[in-house]
Amino acid sequence: MTELKDLGRELDRFRLRILAAAAFVLFGFALLTARLVWLQVVRHDDFAAQAEANRTAIVPIVPNRGRILDRHGVVLANNYTAYTLEITPSKVRDLEGTIAALGELVEIRPSDRRRFRRQLEESKSFESLPIRNRLTEAEMARFIAQRYRFPGVDIKARLFRHYPLGETASHLLGYIGRINQAEKQAMEDWEEDAQANYRGTEYIGKLGLEQSYETELHGRTGVEEVETSAGGRAVRRLASRPSTPGNTLVLSVDIRLQALVERLYGDRRGALVAIDPRNGEVLAFVSKPTFDPNLFVDGIDQENWTALNENIDKPLLNRALRGTYPPGSTFKPFMAMAALNSGKRSASTVIMDNLTYSFGGRTFGSPETDRPGPKDMRAAIVSSSNVYFYSLANEMGVDLIHEQLSPFGLGRKTGIDMEGEVTGDLPSTEWKRRKFRKPEQQKWYAGETISLGIGQGYNNFTMLQMANAMATLASGGQRFKPRLVREVQDSVSGAQRELSSEALAPLPLKPEHVAVIRDAMHGVTTGGTSARVFAGAPYASGGKTGTAQAVGVRGGEKYSAARVAEHLRDHSLYVAFAPVEEPRVALAVIVENAGWGSGAAAPIARRVLDYLLLGIYPSEEDIALVREGKGAAPIGTPRDPASVPLPSVGEGGAPSVPVPAPAPSAPSAPAAPAAPASEPATRPARPGSAP
Repeated sequence: MTELKDLGRELDRFRLRILAAAAFVLFGFALLTARLVWLQVVRHDDFAAQAEANRTAIVPIVPNRGRILDRHGVVLANNYTAYTLEITPSKVRDLEGTIAALGELVEIRPSDRRRFRRQLEESKSFESLPIRNRLTEAEMARFIAQRYRFPGVDIKARLFRHYPLGETASHLLGYIGRINQAEKQAMEDWEEDAQANYRGTEYIGKLGLEQSYETELHGRTGVEEVETSAGGRAVRRLASRPSTPGNTLVLSVDIRLQALVERLYGDRRGALVAIDPRNGEVLAFVSKPTFDPNLFVDGIDQENWTALNENIDKPLLNRALRGTYPPGSTFKPFMAMAALNSGKRSASTVIMDNLTYSFGGRTFGSPETDRPGPKDMRAAIVSSSNVYFYSLANEMGVDLIHEQLSPFGLGRKTGIDMEGEVTGDLPSTEWKRRKFRKPEQQKWYAGETISLGIGQGYNNFTMLQMANAMATLASGGQRFKPRLVREVQDSVSGAQRELSSEALAPLPLKPEHVAVIRDAMHGVTTGGTSARVFAGAPYASGGKTGTAQAVGVRGGEKYSAARVAEHLRDHSLYVAFAPVEEPRVALAVIVENAGWGSGAAAPIARRVLDYLLLGIYPSEEDIALVREGKGAAPIGTPRDPASVPLPSVGEGGAPSVPVPAPAPSAPSAPAAPAAPASEPATRPARPGSAP
């Protein structure tokens, strides 16, 4: 009986274990079923999408960047396709070994390695980075034959920006460069649509019009859906949405004129801006020295960057937009208009010019070539009388000068369609309080006003501001925001969208006052300081020479260009408009450290006006003399601009300047008659030195 009971208990325990095991198995199957339901039903769509994503890839299609043309259709910026050898760091085990092995198949220069390293620091490891650009066909064949040895390395076709004219108009065009880390972070704040438009894009406009018109030039990024193999290589295309190329910019600038002015400067430094006063279009926008924007497309190497960045001539500085200079005597016509407009002086008021002006115990002098005697407003402008404008500045005071001349755009941004413009300085008592921190520096001294009358002292303007102000004065008060781009051509439809200059409220200048200034400035070109330069010109122009000191000179000292370093010598300036009665062009030009205004700046202005009004290009002999500062009236046989080829740069090649075409037969320009000597620099007291 006991044995039967023990057997029953054993059977119960066995049944319990069977039930427990069955329950465990059932629970396991329940879990498995639930998991299968979760994966196959609840998460079906998600996992199906992931599976499809593993099988396919969405590849952005980078758009072709828009072209830039001059007003006559000459191509200034375009694109070309070339093959690059690229490495995806995340797919390469031994990066150094891979690069060394690749170097046995294709040439990899030290500059290529440095650029790759710099880009590697700024990018993500899964991005492919170019180790060598613009492969030759032979190099491509050698790599393709050995491709199996290099996982993570491939050849890709890329678009490269190209500036066919090399250094010509480089400050105007700017350049594109690889998007850096700071720009990537800034893009994170963009709207989602704008961010999506830059997927796959590695380059962006950095300076000039390339930067200012980035949204027009970039285009719309397309997408391509491709089926991929297990190794990630594209097998076939499933669907695509093509990219939309960027729009074409048509400039108001005449590139032949631009190239001519740059040639006239030679190795000298300076800036020139020419504007059509009838509509605000910029005809020339020159800054010298220039640089080759093609250097920046692939990422500039350290050697070239050092050469540009440490050059004493500062070739990367856009002098037309950001260089500020004292205007010197080119300021006098504006002072005269301020006097007429404010009623401080009439045109007939005569001032006795004894060549010196005393104020507060200091004596302000005149050029050695000036002549004493009574002078009205016209004679004061024609002879560039310092004493006349010293006394006028004292009568007006700094705040009235500022009030009258600020509407001309001096000391403020013009609003041109290019980023980076500076304001310059048109001083006032309030301006000085904001400019300086120390109380003794914030006070305006009456003696500081005297130098303002002849364009010295605290006056500092860009050539863009001076040209814009000259356009306003010459046109009788009509004002525009200067514009470099005259129209945008749609890349798809070809439709042209005109971008006219914004007209501002005209200045209330009296026609009789404008006539006085026009006549006086015309007198400068016929019997004044620039008469020799404009001898024989078949058109009537108005102008004003200027010579502005780059550094101050102590009281009692006499300036001598031969005794100071070249970078410390006086600047040569000239402002002009033409024709006198119905101006079609106004310009301002400066040649740094070149001395008298009539010796360096005025000859460049004469050739610009000859080109724009007569359609002629100077002879090679004439260009050489202007570069040497010896160019009075044009000499030699003028040429048709179309016969003179533009500089050209091959894709990825070095600049080459074609030999100019033979000059057409034409009569020589008449010989220049004798004229009054040009005005030398004047030495007023330095700012802040007067009691």
